[in-house]
Amino acid sequence: MTNTPEPGSFTPAAAVVPWWWQQLDSDGKVVTPADGRQEFPTRSDAESWVGEFYPDLVDEGVASVTLFEGDREVYGPMSLGT
Repeated sequence: MTNTPEPGSFTPAAAVVPWWWQQLDSDGKVVTPADGRQEFPTRSDAESWVGEFYPDLVDEGVASVTLFEGDREVYGPMSLGT
């Protein structure tokens, strides 16, 4: 006897919800990156990325960012000003 699951009884693992940054200019308008939205598997990855690349974002006209988990706003807008 085996423990083979019944057909149709397989439940896939929950989908991973991406973390991402909404980028805003100094007027609060959304800035869409030329290469599309950068997504991250974890909050830590997203926060590390913005910490590393915020000077580049500022050079591209981004004044603040808001962190999202999927469609849920987590925090922000957070100023990138120094």
